[in-house]
Amino acid sequence: MAKKTKAASLKARLPKGLRDLEATEIRALDSMLGNIRATYELYGFEPLETPAFEYSDALGKFLPDQERPNAGVFSFEDEDEGWVSLRYDLTAPLARYVAQNYDALPKPFRRYQTGPVWRNEKPGPGRFRQFTQFDADTVGTDNIVADGELCMLAADCLEACGIPRGSYRITVNNRKLLDGILQAIDIDPRAEANSWRRLTVLRAIDKIDRLGPEGVERLLGEGRKDDSGDYTRGADLKPDQIKTVMGYVTSSTDKPDQTLSNLEQLIGGSKLGEEGVSELRQIQSLLGSAGFGYDRVVVDPGVVRGLDYYTGPVFEAQLTLETIDDKGHKVSFGSVGGGGRYDDLVARFRGAKIPATGFSVGVSRLQSALSLLGKGGSEAGTGPVVVLVMDKNHLADYQTVVRKLRNAGIRSEMYTGTSGMRAQMKYADKRNSPCVVIKGEDEKSEGTVTIKDLIEGSRLSEQIEDNISWREGRPAQFSVKEEDMIAAVKNILDRHDA
Repeated sequence: MAKKTKAASLKARLPKGLRDLEATEIRALDSMLGNIRATYELYGFEPLETPAFEYSDALGKFLPDQERPNAGVFSFEDEDEGWVSLRYDLTAPLARYVAQNYDALPKPFRRYQTGPVWRNEKPGPGRFRQFTQFDADTVGTDNIVADGELCMLAADCLEACGIPRGSYRITVNNRKLLDGILQAIDIDPRAEANSWRRLTVLRAIDKIDRLGPEGVERLLGEGRKDDSGDYTRGADLKPDQIKTVMGYVTSSTDKPDQTLSNLEQLIGGSKLGEEGVSELRQIQSLLGSAGFGYDRVVVDPGVVRGLDYYTGPVFEAQLTLETIDDKGHKVSFGSVGGGGRYDDLVARFRGAKIPATGFSVGVSRLQSALSLLGKGGSEAGTGPVVVLVMDKNHLADYQTVVRKLRNAGIRSEMYTGTSGMRAQMKYADKRNSPCVVIKGEDEKSEGTVTIKDLIEGSRLSEQIEDNISWREGRPAQFSVKEEDMIAAVKNILDRHDA
């Protein structure tokens, strides 16, 4: 007899670099997003929604990782034989939207948007291929006030989410200053032939916090291998060029005016660099007049931002505090958001320069930080009131009970499984229900319902030593007339602040 072949089962697995979000984290995220949204609205920004993918040419050359397949994005060919890509940020779609609707929009146009973005990059701890961003952008003005206001917005967002003042800093730099340094080492940043070297230098500087001076020097020179053995090509700068760049990276002091003076000396008379220093001075003045001191916003030459479309001021929101994770490891949070000026992005569609600036919160990273700090709503939320089903022949009666609860604004559900009472109680416990409502034959004949306070019952059960005491005490369980059910349930919810 032929031996039966066991049917192969499909392996349940997530694609690499992705993750699932469960109820507790989703609710915590919703709360945090609400705080960010309220701050954006306070500053006068309006909501906008754009699709998850765009035509690939709309994303242009401004891609996050040009050394990887698909240039750092996930792409596919649609039925019109046009290539489309999942958005890698919310800024490129905004540029397309503004170009498409420019004549009808108020100028400046101020919008905010939140949603997932996708990057075809190497995943790692805390680094996912899908993550959520929350952006605010001002399009249609080159007034430096718009950049300074975004620095204020970033600080106010962090405080609205529960990050105390003194535990974060908004760091500001200028891409014109960075290009001025390149000019100072005889590299024309605007020449197409130098584009790869410029980008390599910028990305090297951007990694100073993670790799330290030695790692950055290697990326400015011949390149480096990471711990996994992967090699990253360097900028092939000469030793004297590397020395100048490293002098720039380490020019920061605790006195912003002194930092700017140091930078002026390093740029060696570069017109671009001088413009960058001037804009930073203006931002510093605006922030001071609005009451945003150096304890909140500070100039930092190490801020670069990885994307290639930035043309002026760039800024990052960094958490400066440390904590310990559940394994006892020290955790430093670093950047939880950033942005900057991008004056050339919309022009690709219209042929005319349309200046813009924006800020983006790294939602997942900020939420992780809030969770570790005990501010992220990591505790399981209170579940619904559960109406138990004691007799399957009277389902309509139980539906009437749950409808009364819902009409009163009480989150509730009728048990829709097929198990008995013991299993239903276990279900209510797993749902973290504050109480259950029971309507059996006795209750039906008497016009009552029995309510069991599960939170109080759990507390009291720890004090009862035997089953006899449990049965005699019947902790936190009582009967009320059905017309008094709503008031009784609300009393339980109010008592436990559920």
